[in-house]
This record gives sequence, C-alpha cells and structure tokens, in this order.
Amino acid sequence: MSYQIGRKCINCDMCEMECPNHAISMGAEIYEIDPDKCTECKGFYDSPTCVSVCPIHCIKKIEDSDPDGTGSQKGKTAKKNQN
Repeated sequence: MSYQIGRKCINCDMCEMECPNHAISMGAEIYEIDPDKCTECKGFYDSPTCVSVCPIHCIKKIEDSDPDGTGSQKGKTAKKNQN
C-alpha cells in the first residue's frame, strides 16, 4: 500500500520536510509521494508523519485495489476477474 497527496494540497511543505525517506517531492502542481520510497515511516515513527502534519488532511492511504486513487472499483473488478 502507499499514500497519495490529494489535489487539495496547498503546497505548505510540511510533509516533505517530515519524510525520513525523502519520498515526497514537488510534482507538476502539488507534492507527490514516490511509492517505491515510501515505507509508511516504518522504522522511524509509529505512524506516517506526512499524514499527521498535513494541515488540511489531504494525504490518504491508497489501497492496492484502488491504484489510481479515485475510489473506483476498477482494481477490485480486475482482481476478481483474474480468479
């Protein structure tokens, strides 16, 4: 699983400074989380610090079944059809 920064991001820089893995960087318009670098702060903190420092709570956990972060059922349907 990974985390994703929502479109409501106000680019306050709080999450980038707190990430111990340097997984957060400025994207084209808002900050983005690199899922290959994000460890959900395991080994550093009890919970992901980006989530706790975000002043507008726009960082959400993305389930494996929702890879595009839209809440769609596409991923679930694809997995179901593979079985």
